[in-house]
Amino acid sequence: MNITRFANLCAQGKAQGQRVFIRADLNVPFDDHGHISEDTRIRASVPCIQMALAAGAAVMVTSHLGRPTEGEFKPEDSLAPVAKRLGELLGREVPVLTNWVDDVTVAAGQVVMLENCRVNKGEKKNSEDLARQMAALCDIYVNDAFGTAHRAEGTTYGIAQFAPIACAGPLLSAEIDAISKALANPKRPLAAIVAGSKVSTKLTILQALAKNVDQLIVGGGIANTFMLAAGLKIGKSLAEPDLVGEAKAVIEAMKARGAEVPIPTDVVCAKTFGADAPATVKKPTRWRMTT
Repeated sequence: MNITRFANLCAQGKAQGQRVFIRADLNVPFDDHGHISEDTRIRASVPCIQMALAAGAAVMVTSHLGRPTEGEFKPEDSLAPVAKRLGELLGREVPVLTNWVDDVTVAAGQVVMLENCRVNKGEKKNSEDLARQMAALCDIYVNDAFGTAHRAEGTTYGIAQFAPIACAGPLLSAEIDAISKALANPKRPLAAIVAGSKVSTKLTILQALAKNVDQLIVGGGIANTFMLAAGLKIGKSLAEPDLVGEAKAVIEAMKARGAEVPIPTDVVCAKTFGADAPATVKKPTRWRMTT
Protein backbone atom coordinates (compact mmCIF):
# COMPACT_ATOMS: atom_id res chain seq x y z
CA MET A 1 0.00 0.00 0.00
CA ASN A 2 1.34 3.41 -0.97
CA ILE A 3 1.31 5.60 2.15
CA THR A 4 3.25 8.61 3.41
CA ARG A 5 5.56 7.35 6.14
CA PHE A 6 6.85 9.43 9.03
CA ALA A 7 10.14 7.50 8.95
CA ASN A 8 10.78 8.73 5.39
CA LEU A 9 9.96 12.33 6.30
CA CYS A 10 12.45 12.17 9.17
CA ALA A 11 15.14 10.61 6.97
CA GLN A 12 14.65 13.44 4.47
CA GLY A 13 15.04 16.07 7.20
CA LYS A 14 11.47 17.28 6.77
CA ALA A 15 10.60 16.96 10.48
CA GLN A 16 13.42 19.15 11.79
CA GLY A 17 12.04 22.11 13.70
CA GLN A 18 8.49 21.11 12.80
CA ARG A 19 5.54 20.76 15.15
CA VAL A 20 4.59 17.08 15.07
CA PHE A 21 1.23 15.88 16.39
CA ILE A 22 1.28 12.14 17.16
CA ARG A 23 -1.97 10.28 17.72
CA ALA A 24 -0.93 7.23 19.74
CA ASP A 25 -2.98 4.46 21.29
CA LEU A 26 -2.24 4.73 25.01
CA ASN A 27 -5.54 3.33 26.24
CA VAL A 28 -3.99 1.04 28.85
CA PRO A 29 -5.73 -0.89 31.66
CA PHE A 30 -5.53 0.10 35.33
CA ASP A 31 -5.87 -2.03 38.45
CA ASP A 32 -8.19 -1.33 41.37
CA HIS A 33 -5.56 0.94 42.92
CA GLY A 34 -5.23 3.20 39.89
CA HIS A 35 -1.92 1.76 38.71
CA ILE A 36 -1.19 0.80 35.11
CA SER A 37 -1.51 -2.98 34.99
CA GLU A 38 -0.18 -3.53 31.45
CA ASP A 39 1.97 -1.05 29.51
CA THR A 40 2.44 -2.73 26.11
CA ARG A 41 0.71 0.08 24.23
CA ILE A 42 2.88 2.71 25.90
CA ARG A 43 6.06 0.83 25.04
CA ALA A 44 4.84 0.37 21.47
CA SER A 45 4.45 4.16 21.11
CA VAL A 46 8.03 4.92 22.10
CA PRO A 47 9.79 4.35 18.71
CA CYS A 48 7.65 6.95 16.94
CA ILE A 49 8.20 9.53 19.65
CA GLN A 50 11.94 8.85 19.75
CA MET A 51 12.05 9.14 15.96
CA ALA A 52 10.42 12.56 16.12
CA LEU A 53 12.70 13.79 18.89
CA ALA A 54 15.81 12.53 17.09
CA ALA A 55 14.66 14.41 13.99
CA GLY A 56 14.57 17.67 15.98
CA ALA A 57 10.80 18.06 16.05
CA ALA A 58 8.59 19.70 18.64
CA VAL A 59 6.49 16.73 19.69
CA MET A 60 2.87 16.58 20.86
CA VAL A 61 1.37 13.21 21.77
CA THR A 62 -2.25 12.46 22.56
CA SER A 63 -4.54 9.47 23.01
CA HIS A 64 -7.92 8.54 24.33
CA LEU A 65 -8.22 6.80 27.68
CA GLY A 66 -11.41 5.01 28.64
CA ARG A 67 -14.79 6.47 27.73
CA PRO A 68 -14.96 9.96 29.27
CA THR A 69 -17.89 12.31 28.79
CA GLU A 70 -17.02 15.01 26.28
CA GLY A 71 -16.59 18.39 27.92
CA GLU A 72 -16.59 16.94 31.45
CA PHE A 73 -13.01 16.13 32.47
CA LYS A 74 -12.60 13.99 35.59
CA PRO A 75 -9.35 13.05 37.36
CA GLU A 76 -9.81 9.39 36.45
CA ASP A 77 -9.81 10.37 32.77
CA SER A 78 -6.33 11.87 32.96
CA LEU A 79 -3.37 10.65 30.93
CA ALA A 80 -1.03 11.76 33.75
CA PRO A 81 -0.14 8.17 34.82
CA VAL A 82 0.51 7.32 31.17
CA ALA A 83 2.74 10.37 30.76
CA LYS A 84 4.68 9.36 33.86
CA ARG A 85 5.29 5.86 32.51
CA LEU A 86 6.17 7.25 29.08
CA GLY A 87 8.65 9.60 30.72
CA GLU A 88 10.30 6.65 32.46
CA LEU A 89 10.68 4.86 29.13
CA LEU A 90 11.99 7.96 27.34
CA GLY A 91 14.26 9.02 30.20
CA ARG A 92 12.78 12.51 30.33
CA GLU A 93 9.83 14.34 31.83
CA VAL A 94 6.65 14.41 29.75
CA PRO A 95 4.46 17.35 30.88
CA VAL A 96 0.70 16.96 30.54
CA LEU A 97 -1.17 19.88 28.97
CA THR A 98 -4.88 20.50 29.50
CA ASN A 99 -7.22 22.70 27.43
CA TRP A 100 -4.80 22.36 24.53
CA VAL A 101 -7.05 22.65 21.48
CA ASP A 102 -6.48 26.38 20.97
CA ASP A 103 -2.73 26.50 21.61
CA VAL A 104 0.23 24.30 22.59
CA THR A 105 3.61 25.55 23.74
CA VAL A 106 6.38 23.08 22.92
CA ALA A 107 9.92 23.65 21.63
CA ALA A 108 11.97 21.61 19.18
CA GLY A 109 13.48 18.63 20.97
CA GLN A 110 10.71 18.57 23.58
CA VAL A 111 7.69 16.29 24.01
CA VAL A 112 4.41 17.04 25.74
CA MET A 113 1.33 14.94 26.41
CA LEU A 114 -1.98 16.46 25.34
CA GLU A 115 -4.68 15.45 27.80
CA ASN A 116 -7.25 12.77 26.94
CA CYS A 117 -8.49 13.72 23.46
CA ARG A 118 -11.94 12.23 24.01
CA VAL A 119 -12.73 14.92 26.54
CA ASN A 120 -12.77 17.45 23.70
CA LYS A 121 -16.28 18.20 22.43
CA GLY A 122 -16.71 16.85 18.92
CA GLU A 123 -13.95 14.22 19.04
CA LYS A 124 -16.19 11.16 18.74
CA LYS A 125 -18.40 12.66 16.01
CA ASN A 126 -15.41 13.98 14.08
CA SER A 127 -16.38 17.66 14.28
CA GLU A 128 -14.85 19.59 11.39
CA ASP A 129 -14.33 22.68 13.56
CA LEU A 130 -12.39 20.63 16.12
CA ALA A 131 -10.39 18.89 13.39
CA ARG A 132 -9.37 22.23 11.87
CA GLN A 133 -8.34 23.58 15.27
CA MET A 134 -6.15 20.56 15.97
CA ALA A 135 -4.64 20.61 12.49
CA ALA A 136 -3.62 24.23 13.04
CA LEU A 137 -1.45 23.12 15.95
CA CYS A 138 0.95 21.12 13.79
CA ASP A 139 3.05 20.98 10.65
CA ILE A 140 2.96 17.18 10.52
CA TYR A 141 0.21 14.87 11.75
CA VAL A 142 1.26 11.29 12.52
CA ASN A 143 -1.23 8.48 13.08
CA ASP A 144 0.54 5.74 15.02
CA ALA A 145 -2.58 4.36 16.70
CA PHE A 146 -3.34 1.17 14.80
CA GLY A 147 -5.69 -0.07 17.52
CA THR A 148 -8.07 2.85 16.97
CA ALA A 149 -7.27 3.83 13.38
CA HIS A 150 -10.54 2.29 12.19
CA ARG A 151 -12.56 4.97 13.97
CA ALA A 152 -13.47 8.14 12.04
CA GLU A 153 -12.90 10.51 14.96
CA GLY A 154 -11.28 13.91 15.28
CA THR A 155 -7.76 12.78 16.13
CA THR A 156 -7.77 9.68 13.91
CA TYR A 157 -9.42 11.03 10.77
CA GLY A 158 -10.57 14.64 10.82
CA ILE A 159 -7.21 16.21 11.65
CA ALA A 160 -5.56 14.30 8.78
CA GLN A 161 -7.83 16.07 6.30
CA PHE A 162 -6.58 19.52 7.28
CA ALA A 163 -3.00 19.05 8.55
CA PRO A 164 -0.29 20.33 6.14
CA ILE A 165 1.19 16.81 6.08
CA ALA A 166 -0.49 13.62 7.29
CA CYS A 167 1.43 10.36 7.55
CA ALA A 168 1.67 6.97 9.22
CA GLY A 169 3.97 6.33 12.16
CA PRO A 170 6.22 3.25 12.36
CA LEU A 171 3.72 1.15 14.30
CA LEU A 172 0.84 1.85 11.92
CA SER A 173 3.14 1.46 8.88
CA ALA A 174 4.29 -1.97 10.05
CA GLU A 175 0.71 -3.13 10.59
CA ILE A 176 -0.37 -1.87 7.16
CA ASP A 177 2.59 -3.65 5.53
CA ALA A 178 1.75 -6.91 7.34
CA ILE A 179 -1.92 -6.76 6.37
CA SER A 180 -1.12 -5.84 2.76
CA LYS A 181 1.29 -8.74 2.45
CA ALA A 182 -1.12 -11.19 4.05
CA LEU A 183 -4.04 -10.22 1.83
CA ALA A 184 -2.18 -9.63 -1.44
CA ASN A 185 -0.05 -12.77 -1.54
CA PRO A 186 -0.77 -14.94 1.50
CA LYS A 187 0.78 -18.25 2.39
CA ARG A 188 -1.82 -20.94 3.01
CA PRO A 189 -3.40 -21.88 5.30
CA LEU A 190 -4.00 -18.29 6.39
CA ALA A 191 -5.43 -17.51 9.83
CA ALA A 192 -6.52 -14.13 11.16
CA ILE A 193 -6.90 -13.37 14.86
CA VAL A 194 -9.26 -10.51 15.75
CA ALA A 195 -10.01 -9.53 19.32
CA GLY A 196 -11.67 -6.64 21.08
CA SER A 197 -14.80 -5.81 22.98
CA LYS A 198 -17.18 -5.07 20.11
CA VAL A 199 -18.16 -6.73 16.87
CA SER A 200 -19.78 -3.46 15.76
CA THR A 201 -16.51 -1.52 15.49
CA LYS A 202 -14.82 -4.32 13.53
CA LEU A 203 -17.72 -5.71 11.52
CA THR A 204 -16.45 -4.58 8.11
CA ILE A 205 -12.99 -5.97 8.93
CA LEU A 206 -14.48 -9.32 9.93
CA GLN A 207 -16.58 -9.43 6.77
CA ALA A 208 -13.57 -8.65 4.58
CA LEU A 209 -11.38 -11.24 6.31
CA ALA A 210 -14.13 -13.85 5.99
CA LYS A 211 -13.62 -13.71 2.21
CA ASN A 212 -9.86 -14.32 2.37
CA VAL A 213 -8.72 -16.33 5.38
CA ASP A 214 -8.92 -20.05 6.09
CA GLN A 215 -9.51 -19.54 9.81
CA LEU A 216 -10.89 -16.50 11.60
CA ILE A 217 -10.07 -16.73 15.28
CA VAL A 218 -12.03 -14.28 17.45
CA GLY A 219 -11.29 -13.26 21.01
CA GLY A 220 -12.45 -10.95 23.78
CA GLY A 221 -16.02 -9.67 23.71
CA ILE A 222 -16.15 -10.45 19.99
CA ALA A 223 -15.77 -14.16 20.79
CA ASN A 224 -18.74 -13.95 23.15
CA THR A 225 -20.96 -12.62 20.37
CA PHE A 226 -19.82 -15.44 18.10
CA MET A 227 -20.49 -17.94 20.89
CA LEU A 228 -24.06 -16.62 21.09
CA ALA A 229 -24.30 -17.01 17.32
CA ALA A 230 -23.25 -20.65 17.73
CA GLY A 231 -26.01 -21.18 20.30
CA LEU A 232 -23.80 -21.21 23.39
CA LYS A 233 -24.49 -19.61 26.76
CA ILE A 234 -22.18 -16.78 27.89
CA GLY A 235 -23.82 -15.77 31.19
CA LYS A 236 -23.33 -12.08 31.94
CA SER A 237 -20.23 -11.74 29.76
CA LEU A 238 -19.81 -8.75 27.45
CA ALA A 239 -21.42 -9.28 24.05
CA GLU A 240 -23.60 -7.61 21.40
CA PRO A 241 -26.74 -9.77 21.06
CA ASP A 242 -28.14 -7.47 18.36
CA LEU A 243 -25.23 -8.44 16.09
CA VAL A 244 -25.67 -12.21 16.42
CA GLY A 245 -27.16 -12.24 12.92
CA GLU A 246 -24.07 -10.61 11.44
CA ALA A 247 -21.82 -13.03 13.32
CA LYS A 248 -23.83 -15.97 11.97
CA ALA A 249 -23.46 -14.55 8.46
CA VAL A 250 -19.67 -14.45 8.84
CA ILE A 251 -19.63 -18.04 10.11
CA GLU A 252 -21.82 -19.23 7.22
CA ALA A 253 -19.85 -17.30 4.59
CA MET A 254 -16.65 -18.98 5.69
CA LYS A 255 -18.25 -22.40 5.99
CA ALA A 256 -19.53 -22.08 2.40
CA ARG A 257 -15.99 -21.98 1.06
CA GLY A 258 -14.53 -24.60 3.38
CA ALA A 259 -13.13 -22.15 5.96
CA GLU A 260 -14.11 -21.85 9.61
CA VAL A 261 -14.49 -19.69 12.67
CA PRO A 262 -13.34 -21.91 15.56
CA ILE A 263 -15.67 -21.58 18.53
CA PRO A 264 -14.15 -21.98 22.05
CA THR A 265 -14.43 -25.50 23.46
CA ASP A 266 -13.80 -24.38 27.03
CA VAL A 267 -14.10 -21.10 28.88
CA VAL A 268 -12.77 -19.50 32.06
CA CYS A 269 -15.63 -18.38 34.31
CA ALA A 270 -15.91 -16.29 37.46
CA LYS A 271 -18.75 -14.79 39.49
CA THR A 272 -17.26 -11.30 39.28
CA PHE A 273 -14.93 -9.46 36.93
CA GLY A 274 -11.73 -8.89 38.91
CA ALA A 275 -8.11 -9.96 39.14
CA ASP A 276 -8.74 -11.75 42.46
CA ALA A 277 -12.00 -13.48 41.43
CA PRO A 278 -11.86 -17.30 41.79
CA ALA A 279 -11.92 -18.77 38.28
CA THR A 280 -12.97 -22.15 36.93
CA VAL A 281 -12.63 -23.77 33.52
CA LYS A 282 -15.88 -25.13 32.05
CA LYS A 283 -17.25 -26.50 28.82
CA PRO A 284 -19.70 -24.05 27.24
CA THR A 285 -23.30 -25.22 27.21
CA ARG A 286 -25.97 -24.72 24.56
CA TRP A 287 -29.31 -22.98 24.96
CA ARG A 288 -32.21 -25.38 25.33
CA MET A 289 -35.49 -24.70 23.57
CA THR A 290 -38.38 -24.30 26.02
CA THR A 291 -42.04 -24.90 25.37
